[in-house]
Amino acid sequence: MSRHRFVPFAWHRIAFGLVVPITAWTRVACVQYRFPEIPIRAHFGFQSAVRGRKSMKTVNSVLVQKSGTLVHVRSGDMLVEALRQMRDNRVRSVLVIDDDVLVGIVTQGDSAIRVLLPGLDAKQTPVSQVMTRNPVTVKPADSLEGCMAMMASRGFRHLPVVDAGKVVGVISIGDVVKDIIQDLQLNVGELTRYIMNDGPGG
Repeated sequence: MSRHRFVPFAWHRIAFGLVVPITAWTRVACVQYRFPEIPIRAHFGFQSAVRGRKSMKTVNSVLVQKSGTLVHVRSGDMLVEALRQMRDNRVRSVLVIDDDVLVGIVTQGDSAIRVLLPGLDAKQTPVSQVMTRNPVTVKPADSLEGCMAMMASRGFRHLPVVDAGKVVGVISIGDVVKDIIQDLQLNVGELTRYIMNDGPGG
């Protein structure tokens, strides 16, 4: 029996991986390694092509696809200003920058837990009271895979990006998941073309 009979089944499983819950997104990133029985991984450079594309992914590859606008507030601003920035720019976090230096980050979750829940007034609460101070940062050249692992292990949803001491952007868990799904779609396309071009009997 030809081992190529595994191929349609493998394609189905990868296609299903596109709709797995977000809570499983760390497994999705390595979906190609879950199918050691698939013979096509070694054919026509498929394996090297997938790994090559993955290894080239960096933080900068995500930043260039986003708006160049850096959404931020000062630590002395009232929280209501940070919330306005989130609403107007349709983001879930705002960087806190004083005199071109990153001093913190404030998110919707911070605002809800530290202000809304205790019954404080966002118009009277300074950002400095709510923000997470000295957040962990990444560099544009850092691998997206490394950022993904950090987010998963440390529970981060946003990572400020700093280049030569200057804040250049922020990436979110949503950015990473979007990039993973795009890669999966490309992988599925390659598998489909291989299956359709494979001759009778494998």
